Amino acid sequence: MKILITGGTGLIGKALIQKLRERNHEVNLLVRTKKGDLNEFLWDEKNGKIDENAFSDIDSIIHLAGASVGKRWTESYKKELYSSRIDTAHLLFKTCVKLNLKLKSYIAASGINYYGTYTSDEILTENDQVKHQDFLSNLSVAWENSADEFASIADKIVWMRTAMVLSNKGGSFLMLKNIVNYNIGSAIGDGNQWLNWIHIDDLVNMYVQSVENPEISGKYNAVASEVPTNKDFMKDLAEKSGKFFLPINVPEFVMKLAMGEMSEIILTGTRASNEKIKKTGFNFKYSTLNEAFQDLI
Repeated sequence: MKILITGGTGLIGKALIQKLRERNHEVNLLVRTKKGDLNEFLWDEKNGKIDENAFSDIDSIIHLAGASVGKRWTESYKKELYSSRIDTAHLLFKTCVKLNLKLKSYIAASGINYYGTYTSDEILTENDQVKHQDFLSNLSVAWENSADEFASIADKIVWMRTAMVLSNKGGSFLMLKNIVNYNIGSAIGDGNQWLNWIHIDDLVNMYVQSVENPEISGKYNAVASEVPTNKDFMKDLAEKSGKFFLPINVPEFVMKLAMGEMSEIILTGTRASNEKIKKTGFNFKYSTLNEAFQDLI
């Protein structure tokens, strides 16, 4: 297949492009600045500009573009978080319509915070609606709604509600690993909040199967089977790294002072189920923290 990818220069995008090409798919990339890939095409979503050559003969679009939620949420940055996800999706759709394209699939990233940024023992499935309305849930709802318009031009739409991605090449896990390496790893807040995660290899494979398997359609929680508490995650990370785990938690107010509203990502957490994606025949390579840490540490 020929696939158009946005966000291809990010952590997930780089790994996904490599995997798709290994499986003999042709990949076009929409980028803001060319870096040397032969199949790079420029776009400027803020000004509504896009190289239409990127859409030539494509079968699918994988929309990964989106500003990182790991920066302090000023009011101006909140707008960027929206525009980098939703405005870009609208631009893709308008271009597809202009070119009279028919897609086999439109696959969009989303966040596990769709359900709300709060702490609960309830195990959430894709059938659950928003449980706690807040900035991240509103962002995720708008993000997912922006994909709905592709229903008129795509055979299927897939949404990946993604948890924290574990990778040694970047992202939140690498930050936590570096903290632990200095022997200052500890639980955050009360430490009882749940921490959904997924190994980058499993996430990439989910995207690949979403392209290749026509039975995979709709919304999926991209999370591993084992969901630890923040305390258990940090403790296991320290032990597997051969480092100390501090018994004193990082106080909630410290995180709020340091990170502002963004701290709620770390201070709260629910549990999400991955049974729906497993029922499609998808097999997780890393279902438990022990398996993931053995690979990453």
